[in-house]
Amino acid sequence: MTHSRWTRRNDREAGESEAVTEARQGIRLAMALAEAVYLRRTELGLTQAELAARAGLTQAKISRIEGSDAVPTLPLLAKLARALDASLNIAIDEDDAQVSFTPHTNAA
Repeated sequence: MTHSRWTRRNDREAGESEAVTEARQGIRLAMALAEAVYLRRTELGLTQAELAARAGLTQAKISRIEGSDAVPTLPLLAKLARALDASLNIAIDEDDAQVSFTPHTNAA
């Protein structure tokens, strides 16, 4: 048995239910997305309002995404990627989630 499986089993045995474990994973993913959006937005020198205008969203929606308070739909994620002039990369593993934006390169 791998260490990660042992850890998860011990968490459950210590009283953590599957629902709590799944909720934790969802929170981690939302936080990873929030950080990726924030980093790319600031890299571009945009305010939340400017990003919202580019994406056709409200500043409040961008704030909720960056605050990990919203779980965007796939169409909304596509809007964000376009507005941030980047490709959205999401890698979800059993115990880990990685979210990043890869800037588009403009070939001259």
